[in-house]
Amino acid sequence: MRCGSDFRGTNMNNMQIRHFFRRYFPAIPLALVLGPVIFSHSCANTTTPPTGGPKDTIPPVIVELYPAPGAKHVPVHKTQLMFKFDEFVTVKDPQSIFLSPPMEKRPQFRLKGKSVIVSFENDLDSNRTYTLDVTNAIADNNEGNMYPGYTLAFSTGSRLDSMMITGIVQDCNTLMPIKGVTVMLYKDQADSAIFKQRPVAAGKTDDWGYFCLRNIQDTVYRLYAVKDDNNDNKYQAENNELVAFFDSLVRPVTVVNDSLPEAMKYLMTDTLACLARKTEYELNLFRETPSKQMIVNKERIGERTAYITFMAPYAQIDSLWMTGVPSDRLITQFNLERDSLEIWVNDPGKQPDTLHLFVNYMKTDTLGVLSPFTEEVKLSMPRKVGAAAKSSRRDIKKEDTTAVFTVTAEPETIEQYGYVIEFKYPVVQEAFDSLSFWSVNPKQQETTEKYTVRQDSLNLRKYIVTPQVKFLPGYEYFLKIPHRKFKDINGFYNDSLEVKVSLPNDDKLSSMNIVLNNVRNKYIVDLLNEKRDQVLRTYTVDSDQTLLFPYLKAGKYSLRLTEDLNRNGLVDTGNLLEHRQPEKVKFYKLENGTFLIDIPEMTELEQTIDVGELFK
Repeated sequence: MRCGSDFRGTNMNNMQIRHFFRRYFPAIPLALVLGPVIFSHSCANTTTPPTGGPKDTIPPVIVELYPAPGAKHVPVHKTQLMFKFDEFVTVKDPQSIFLSPPMEKRPQFRLKGKSVIVSFENDLDSNRTYTLDVTNAIADNNEGNMYPGYTLAFSTGSRLDSMMITGIVQDCNTLMPIKGVTVMLYKDQADSAIFKQRPVAAGKTDDWGYFCLRNIQDTVYRLYAVKDDNNDNKYQAENNELVAFFDSLVRPVTVVNDSLPEAMKYLMTDTLACLARKTEYELNLFRETPSKQMIVNKERIGERTAYITFMAPYAQIDSLWMTGVPSDRLITQFNLERDSLEIWVNDPGKQPDTLHLFVNYMKTDTLGVLSPFTEEVKLSMPRKVGAAAKSSRRDIKKEDTTAVFTVTAEPETIEQYGYVIEFKYPVVQEAFDSLSFWSVNPKQQETTEKYTVRQDSLNLRKYIVTPQVKFLPGYEYFLKIPHRKFKDINGFYNDSLEVKVSLPNDDKLSSMNIVLNNVRNKYIVDLLNEKRDQVLRTYTVDSDQTLLFPYLKAGKYSLRLTEDLNRNGLVDTGNLLEHRQPEKVKFYKLENGTFLIDIPEMTELEQTIDVGELFK
């Protein structure tokens, strides 16, 4: 028997040795390394921490495995695998106990003493190499220290496959790594394989989006990655699962070696070690647009307004009409993706409780082919609208009798975006020449300024007022929309509104100029925050130019460029069956190798980007 009080309490040298081997050789059972040291003592109760000692921060360590690593001729019937640890453990995440190649039903587990016993409901295949991975699955029972992980390889035949591949899976838009993605290898090169079959080898990505598929055959494969929400180890496009694929066939070139950094298991907090692992393949995860076309939703959101949505983008409508409504009284507008259609009735008179809309469009038939189809869509009045119509006059709100609109103007972006006026309903009478725009200098002297107005090409209710003046610090700029100059489809007129904007006067703000050279296509340029989850400024460019990003607070920013090859102003996703990757995204990388631009206070920065080289 061994003495845990000596090993855990007083013998710090042994603890350091244990920590060393946990860090660099987690795949080697501890008993093979520290046996002479540990077993020279008498007894231990590892569930009780030493009195007065430091908190246990060391993860558990495997001391015994069954079958042995690399074992052959493992029985296929009622197979059980055993992972014995040096202390009592618990299974934190059963989904992370992952068998490759995966079976129809997931592995089962039970705890027995300090061991985790893994079993399978069905028999294993004969003459096949399997790996069982327990990364991110197990922690010690007391402090919850996570076990870095281990991949046990064994064979039910006379040979053990010995090749491996590595890579990273990331979001196609942010290029951030994604955890828990199933990476799959298929020998079957048919496009339908990922929909109908389970892979011949698979693995999960860790917190860094990294994967290592080991002990695989030396042959060619199709490589995929799926955010497998229902854990069936197949791709379910109808469930909107995320997917990625590598453009060409892959073949492993590296032989498995437990001493390779890429094959080792690390704590996810060990940033340097995790980032030092080399990757062979990069997969960009995207969500496909549905391929079947049909009307999937409808809603009447007001007496004169409604919308319908389509399953797939770019709906092809030949014609549409509404019973009892003249064609010139119907106003419609698609969104940019053309999968949502807004509809307005340009008639201030009372509308029926149910509007009957007929849409003649290309719908996917039972054979999966787009065919002309006329569909009736009944748009019933929402209850709250009908109830509001019957309410007393004292319950009527201002928006019930007024053409509602908003004006948006941010000091930080007024020079780029101007003033944005958006009406709740389409405008049928307008007088933009009646707007007033003027500036007030620090001496309180007023000057009338010029402006231009354009209607947004994607939203007929939105108008952009662009001042024809150079904005100056210390000045105030006023835009006034006068009373009763705009009338909407309800027959209501607008109230007056005055908006004031002053440039930021914080002397600690910084600015950045981005010089774009060698611009060969159309690109969407986004300035993002440090976490890449918020777009702060956007430009669309198709030629060499300098972009100005003023009024930036001190902090870290990312610069994203998206190649808009079809020039539609959208970041288009990919398509698996068409072998089309999502539109290419690149982040500007600094000379020091980082993707974060650190902007101090009161600084004017300039960065030059060779766009052609970046996307080469």
